Amino acid sequence: MDPDTLFVVGLGLGVLSVPAVVSAISRGERPRIATITLMISGAMIVWAITNKPGGYPLEQVPAIVARVINRFT
Repeated sequence: MDPDTLFVVGLGLGVLSVPAVVSAISRGERPRIATITLMISGAMIVWAITNKPGGYPLEQVPAIVARVINRFT
């Protein structure tokens, strides 16, 4: 899989799992699945960064997200 696509999917999973973690903690439950999803998201992002020559500069992240979304739409 393309590192850009994996990076964007990892970002998406990370963003979606944070509210699930907060919700589970506020209900007094353990956020098991949300934490696992957050860890998988982090692993995807780290893998994409290490396999992309030069990594991902922070100012290019919106352009990368837009490019990947345009590729699939």
